[in-house]
Amino acid sequence: MFGATKDFIGKPAPPNYVAGLGRGATGFTTRSDIGPAREASEAALDPAKLAAAAQKQEGDDEDDERYQDPDNEYGLFSGAPYEEDDEEADRVWAMIDQKMDERRKARREAREREELARYRQERPKISQQFADLRRQLTTIDESEWAAIPEVGDLVGKNRKRSKVPERFTPLPDTILSSARDKMGYDTALSEEEQKRGNVSNDAEGGTMTNFREIGQARDKVLGLKLDQVSDSVSGQTTIDPKGYLTDLNSVVIKSEAEIGDIKKARLLLNSVITTNPKHAPGWIAAARLEEVAGRPVQARNIIAKGCEQCPKSEDVWLENARLNTNENAKVIMAEAVRHLPQSVKIWLKAVDLESDQASQKRVLRRALEYIPNSVKLWRAAVNMEENPDDAKILLSRAVELVPLSVELWLALARLESYENARKVLNKARAAVPTSHEIWIAAARLEEEHGKPQTVDNIIKVAATALSQTGTVLDREQWLKEAEKCEKNGSVLTCQAIVRATIGLNVEEEDQKATWMEDAESCIAHGTVETARAIYAHALKVYPGKKSIWKAAAFLEKSHGTAASLEELLQRAVRYCPQAEVLWLMGAKEKWMAGDVDGARAILEEAFRANPNSEQIWLAAVKVESQSNEYERARRLLELARRESGTERVWMKSAQLERQLEHYDACLAMLDEALQKFPTGEKLWAIRGQVEDEALNQPQKARETYNKAVKNCPKSILCWVLLARLEEKLGMVTKARSTLEKARFANPKTAELWLQGIRIEKRANNIGVAKSMSAKALQECPTSGAIWTEVIFLEARPQRKARSVDALKKCEHDPIIVTTVARLFWTDRKIEKARGWFGKAAQIDPDHGDSFAWWYAFEQEYGNDEQREQVVKQCVAAEPHHGELWQAVAKDMKHIGWRTEQILKECAKQLTK
Repeated sequence: MFGATKDFIGKPAPPNYVAGLGRGATGFTTRSDIGPAREASEAALDPAKLAAAAQKQEGDDEDDERYQDPDNEYGLFSGAPYEEDDEEADRVWAMIDQKMDERRKARREAREREELARYRQERPKISQQFADLRRQLTTIDESEWAAIPEVGDLVGKNRKRSKVPERFTPLPDTILSSARDKMGYDTALSEEEQKRGNVSNDAEGGTMTNFREIGQARDKVLGLKLDQVSDSVSGQTTIDPKGYLTDLNSVVIKSEAEIGDIKKARLLLNSVITTNPKHAPGWIAAARLEEVAGRPVQARNIIAKGCEQCPKSEDVWLENARLNTNENAKVIMAEAVRHLPQSVKIWLKAVDLESDQASQKRVLRRALEYIPNSVKLWRAAVNMEENPDDAKILLSRAVELVPLSVELWLALARLESYENARKVLNKARAAVPTSHEIWIAAARLEEEHGKPQTVDNIIKVAATALSQTGTVLDREQWLKEAEKCEKNGSVLTCQAIVRATIGLNVEEEDQKATWMEDAESCIAHGTVETARAIYAHALKVYPGKKSIWKAAAFLEKSHGTAASLEELLQRAVRYCPQAEVLWLMGAKEKWMAGDVDGARAILEEAFRANPNSEQIWLAAVKVESQSNEYERARRLLELARRESGTERVWMKSAQLERQLEHYDACLAMLDEALQKFPTGEKLWAIRGQVEDEALNQPQKARETYNKAVKNCPKSILCWVLLARLEEKLGMVTKARSTLEKARFANPKTAELWLQGIRIEKRANNIGVAKSMSAKALQECPTSGAIWTEVIFLEARPQRKARSVDALKKCEHDPIIVTTVARLFWTDRKIEKARGWFGKAAQIDPDHGDSFAWWYAFEQEYGNDEQREQVVKQCVAAEPHHGELWQAVAKDMKHIGWRTEQILKECAKQLTK
């Protein structure tokens, strides 16, 4: 059996067979396993086959992806020659790309900043998250610091201990005694040592080491050092005890690594200045290295050698002056000006080294003898003169020697009288015909002396003359000059520049949009007069554009006076009589100023221009009703129902009757209106409210609301009123069912979910309210009102985390921002709460509840000035929305209230 030959013996192994792989016995591979290198085959050495392979490679290159793209000119024309035409074309395209990139650069940068700020807010750093907690550490006193427990070794408690006991093997006594003898001192000499010592003393003259004398010498040296730093008269130390610790702080302690780096750098720089002694930066670097190393004397020596080797380098001389004292620096600068008399920097450094003004003037005038065409030196000399006459003489000489310096010409013109200044500017214009600053200075000069017509002529001639000389300023540069003139107080010059240059290089079809953008940009920069001039020019070109008149009116309302706004609106309605908003703005301004007759007159003219305008009819009715002229308001509404007859006119008519408590007439009018407008949700709502609140007929009101939701099932207002009435009647289950039907008919409506959550809260079903709020967030994840309910349903410690989640979902919602401010208010973080209330008011100024919460907060923690600021901002914004704000503003008891009164009433209800 064992002597039989296996059938696989002597046969070749199967493909990919590895011996021992099946049982895991694999090892490393050696050269003997690989075998010798293979020789080149005949096919590889055949030239024909090599050519065929090369041709195949070229064919593969033709199928390369980069050659298939016609826009990839690097791949298509990589082998073509690069000529001057190609270079010119590339340069032109690069200029176009740069210009296109600059056109939207400001918006792109603003968007990038917003995205970065949003990213930082969503993913704040750990230091930012705990910044408020770190800031609170400043309030901890020393006793609280001392009461903080020490941190224990928490790792050692959980570390697994070895179960094997530690073994201690005692050392033998021989090892301990030998170590003691090795570290000790022998106090006696052996006989052999004594003999050697005697022979040494007699024959060689040697001495024994006396440690006592060494100790005495050391004490003597230490005493001498202490005597050097003490006062020989009084015996007190000369060290300043107050500044001693400060001096210790200034001592630079260098580590071994730093010392090694300094040594390497010293060797390197030594090689630099040795091999190339005329290289000035090498000397400067070597001197600064020694300065950093704390060797100022060596630094001065090195830089002095540098001045000898590089006497024509002003940087070396300036560095030498910096490293030396003031007196030595003066000598160095005197030597420097002998080698470099044309260096402005060296002369200015020499001026700075002088302590008194007379010496500085002397050095400057000496410098001007060598460099008479230096603007910096002339400017320094003029600034040093206190007498205007002396400065005028210097400037007269300066413009003769440096006629191309616009700055010197303008400085001389400012010092001269009116007539002489005109002559100076004319000479400057002849000397520098390409400077627009001289033309603008001439226009400002004429404006200062009360010649507005001359200002316009100068700017017009300037634009023409500069274009003829080849100096073409684009429209953006002219606008910047106009804004600069406005900031300097030259309003007429600013307006003249706008009139003369606002239309440069702008296509006719793009003029209106471009000018509106320019005006908005100027308003953002705070240059109101420039924006006003742009609007005035645009209105001359486009007098019939309602949007331009409206923008100009808002500008006058925000930054102008009542007279300027009235004058603008009068011109506006003359050119745009069909623009209802302009008529209404004029009437409102009159009414707000207390001029009721003026408002009536404007509205009468508006009636003639717009006979069937609903807004004008209702504005006239509001003026009469606010003035307690109810009969006139009734007649106007009756006439409006016949002429216009819109749903809103009928609704306002019913509201007037309801306000006057004529409920029968109100219901009759509503019945007639509902026959014409059966889907008017506000008509149904007014009818139900009159029956419920005024007539105390809740069942009849419920029937009205049921009819309302049948006629207009998409009306959220009617569904909410019906559910509230059913809850008021004790039918909570029916109210839940009503809201469920409403949500089925109007999915993803936040108001319906909000009312359902509040019903459960009022019924004290907190668990059901939380469950419903979770479903509401699934359908309306960006609703700030729902997030507010979710936050306040949580326990107080969890509210902060929920507010962070809410801000991620709806960052710019004024409701959620106000909620965060309320959380800070609860935690008594006053400044943070005030900042977040202001942020909410900025996000949406039309949301009145934000102002109400802010004012309530300031009533508790603010002063009179801060409360007045909130009222001022609210009055300027004139909010019309907000759950509580609308409830207070539309209450029949508050008809005719102004914004300030509504704000205070809302704040009063919030603090109940």
